[in-house]
Amino acid sequence: MWIMVMFDLPTDTKPQRKAATAFRNFLLDDGFERSQFSVYARFVNGKEAFQTRVNRIERNLPETGDIQILNFTDRQYRDIVHFADQGRKSARKNPEQLVMF
Repeated sequence: MWIMVMFDLPTDTKPQRKAATAFRNFLLDDGFERSQFSVYARFVNGKEAFQTRVNRIERNLPETGDIQILNFTDRQYRDIVHFADQGRKSARKNPEQLVMF
């Protein structure tokens, strides 16, 4: 299963920009990959792992902003239609194996 984090964080002031950057860096350090500037995705192994990631995100939320978290299956992730530069991109690949830390 996959977890996707989408967010809209304020960046009007220097502290807000710093908080937004810190949140993006937290997601990267936590194993997420950037799909778009404010959309990050990560493979997780089941609902318990999904909830663990949600709890970690909740502990690292910036003070302001809007953050949404979605979860979906491998098949749904693979079936995402992706266009870039006016062309259709190939289907996304699911990981072939889990990475253990």
